[in-house]
Amino acid sequence: MQGPSACTCSDSTTPRSLCTSSSGTDGSRSSSSSTSETRRARDRDARRRCGNTRASAALAPHMTTLGIIGAGHIGSQVARVAVAHGYDVVISNSRGPETLAALVEELGPRARAATAVEAGAAGDVVVVTVPLRALDQVPVEPLAGKIVLDTNNYYFERDGHIEALDKGETTTSELVQQHLPTSKIAKAFNHIYSADITTDGAPAGTENRRALATAGDDAEAVAFVTRFYDEIGFDTVNVGALSESWRVERDRPAYVVRQNAAELEANLAIANRLP
Repeated sequence: MQGPSACTCSDSTTPRSLCTSSSGTDGSRSSSSSTSETRRARDRDARRRCGNTRASAALAPHMTTLGIIGAGHIGSQVARVAVAHGYDVVISNSRGPETLAALVEELGPRARAATAVEAGAAGDVVVVTVPLRALDQVPVEPLAGKIVLDTNNYYFERDGHIEALDKGETTTSELVQQHLPTSKIAKAFNHIYSADITTDGAPAGTENRRALATAGDDAEAVAFVTRFYDEIGFDTVNVGALSESWRVERDRPAYVVRQNAAELEANLAIANRLP
């Protein structure tokens, strides 16, 4: 396993000049090759230190709506924290939009209820937070090409036994990726009690700030989760590829415990593939 890495650079605190490349200068064009080379070297160094913040920043001006498929404990809490931080939310469940009237009223004018297809289509980024057994009911086409946050955990008592998971041959997030082959999947919010999502966040730089993990094969998706976590009050530890996301699944040391980034990294490192 490549060691998990904690992200300490966010778009809100890093000067724009350090996280994006620029072809010009502050109001004038320089013909100096040494100046251009200095700038390129500075940008390369910033990208190494900050990870893919460029991809995260590229989403920022346009990414305003979260589509949420699943309005249970996690889905409703992600909706609450997203609305509180300026996102619009389109949320769905399996029983129909009319059953979400009370939640939408609570969330206010930034939220509306919809079908799963409508929520998927409306979301610039989509959160899939349904029981694993219902994964085949998640619409595929509306999520094509989009960043999708997977909150799934495998509970064989609820979902029935899935041999590939029981044997440690795949992960829940890889199953989501198989179902949504052109979406950009990133693990998120599967290892925190739902109530803590709206209560445990703290400003960046707070001592002992709680950390959450993500994993993904797409750098843009991981960058979005990192930025979103930071916005709502959490540090991020990147586990690595989706194939490593088992380290933060049910019954592992990092599952639903409060931990800072260093503690989360340590718990991920000692996890066993088959708990």
